[in-house]
Amino acid sequence: MKKIFPAIAVMITLSLLGLIYFQFVWLTSAHKTKEKQLKENIFLATSEAAERLMEDKSNLFNLDKAKGHTFTNDKMKLEVLRPSVMQRFTKDEIGAIIRKSMHMHMLEDVPFEFAVSDNSIVGDQIQSDNFFKYFIDSAHNTNVALPLLPPPGSSFENLAKEEFLVVIVPHQNQIVFKEILWFILGSILFTLIIITAFFLTIRALLRQKKLSEIKSDFINNMTHEFKTPLATISLAVDALKNEKVVANPEKSGYFIDIIKEENKRMNKQVETILQAALLDRREVQLNLKITSFHQLINNAVKNISLPLQEKNGTIELHLDAQTDMIMADELHIANIIANLLDNAIKYSKSEGVKIVVSTKNANKRFILYIKDNGIGMSKETLSRIFEKFYRAHTGNIHNVKGFGLGLSYVKSVVEAHQGTIKPESSLGSGSTFIISFPLAT
Repeated sequence: MKKIFPAIAVMITLSLLGLIYFQFVWLTSAHKTKEKQLKENIFLATSEAAERLMEDKSNLFNLDKAKGHTFTNDKMKLEVLRPSVMQRFTKDEIGAIIRKSMHMHMLEDVPFEFAVSDNSIVGDQIQSDNFFKYFIDSAHNTNVALPLLPPPGSSFENLAKEEFLVVIVPHQNQIVFKEILWFILGSILFTLIIITAFFLTIRALLRQKKLSEIKSDFINNMTHEFKTPLATISLAVDALKNEKVVANPEKSGYFIDIIKEENKRMNKQVETILQAALLDRREVQLNLKITSFHQLINNAVKNISLPLQEKNGTIELHLDAQTDMIMADELHIANIIANLLDNAIKYSKSEGVKIVVSTKNANKRFILYIKDNGIGMSKETLSRIFEKFYRAHTGNIHNVKGFGLGLSYVKSVVEAHQGTIKPESSLGSGSTFIISFPLAT
């Protein structure tokens, strides 16, 4: 698992990066293709509009109409004999012709500006009063300027003024972007789906890895926890077979008591595992009744007196809560108090244990504080202590006995009683557990 997981993560990451890269290349190519296609269509539409503007039709100005016309000067004669596009069409008619050509080339919604200029174009700058701005000009324009040449054999050939039709399509990039917008959105959507799937896969693998480690630790701890009492029972049984022990009732009773105590110890450990499993499935039926919390604390303190003396420890009680009656299951509440006190002793410093237990009332709740001067916890440990099977590693997983179920059990019981639990700790400064329960009404 340790070797496969990094390989899977690297392969998925490379695949994801490759997919994003090729999508980007494809979208860039699609943008260039659409841009080229737009320019070609605009050119074709402008060319077709120019041809239509120079068609020699009966409704256009005809040279026959000039016959018999009296010209007052040469300029008027020249204007009549060489009629311009603007003389034959209004600006709205020109705009309609261009729009129709645009429509025929799949450019229905494309905005445009146009001008008819008489040889007054300098580069891309239009120097004409005939520039009709249907839309505000901007950067990224597509400009097409075509000469308006009469068709061969028409009455305007060699007579019409030299003119240019200029069509400008502004905001070219926006038009192209709109055309490929759905491709971009689709690409982003599916990329996000793949990234999400990648994240979920990695998280699942990490959880599997974590569960595998937890399982290994649990099996190791369980083996150790059961091995010790079994070894003790085995030695006691062997001792009972000794003739001298059999002949001495006092010694026999001593070894029998050892067997009973070790058997109780194993039963307690099995019960702890079963209770944790039941609480996790929410199958524990609580026997709730009005209970004195102070009484449960006093009982728990009496039960830990011997292990506390072995550690040369002391315990202070400050039971200041005026009201200590809560709706609780006595067995489970007694277990969580004993569990927290037991942890305070287990994780104590070598110079001696000092535990302070205090209570108070606030906002119609009973609040319990259990503070110790132990080794404390790091931020990582503090954030994970309520996880099932989690145990803080201190170099040897067996230096403190247990399955890593105690605090998980404590939290489950507290929450089952509509209570809250909050740990406070730092390395080397001990720990404090703050537990709150609603008062009995």
